[in-house]
Amino acid sequence: MTSFQKILYQVENGIARITLNRPEKKNALDSELISEVKDAVRACAGDENARVVLLTGAGTDFCSGADLSGLQRTFDNGPLENMAEARNMAELFVEMRRHPRPIVAAVRGRALAGGCGLATAADIILASESAKFGYPEVNIGFVPAMVMAILRRSLSEKRAFELITTGETISGQTAFDFGLVNCLFADETFDLDVDAYVSKLAAKSASAITLSKRLLYHMDTMSFEAAIEAGVETNAVARMTADMRKGIEKFLRK
Repeated sequence: MTSFQKILYQVENGIARITLNRPEKKNALDSELISEVKDAVRACAGDENARVVLLTGAGTDFCSGADLSGLQRTFDNGPLENMAEARNMAELFVEMRRHPRPIVAAVRGRALAGGCGLATAADIILASESAKFGYPEVNIGFVPAMVMAILRRSLSEKRAFELITTGETISGQTAFDFGLVNCLFADETFDLDVDAYVSKLAAKSASAITLSKRLLYHMDTMSFEAAIEAGVETNAVARMTADMRKGIEKFLRK
């Protein structure tokens, strides 16, 4: 197993826990942390014991965005160096999208800029009532460029446009109302509620969830007819899985 310096990683009871572990920096993103998250995501993709991936932040915040000291270096970088920095995050988003297991982001405190992008790249977002979300990049003349491909699919076009052009920070309740957040939990019971949610998800058929995630995201660029045909193929594959055989047998015994 890879030794990590800026994240914590463990697999237990079917849950792969990836924790951003820079609480003194509000879990600010730098290239090393992004690479470690990417390595952990890849590691649990091949681990049969990992049925759900839970992405969290140590301390009071999920992630406050990019490490400012790293951003200052971009002024001295050339275009190729800046593209390499950007591609590191882009590759993480693609790895998360292609991951065979559901990835759940548990957001307590702030998820801003790249941190909000990281949460948005997850399949499901669980948030505490006091959580804050936002893409404030426009306020410093920057653009939340890579995550836009995901945000565009997660919210209505007008909501996505509003978030990225106003740079405003929104509450957990507003993020829930917008449809960015799946579930909103009380601060006092947040950890217990998150554990209950991911444990329930981990108990579902792994093959069915893998096939469902792959099909849902694969349909992004398909015509209606092609998407229906892809559904036919996935339906046929699902019928042959051990999980479905067990599920039918259990149903018939009732």
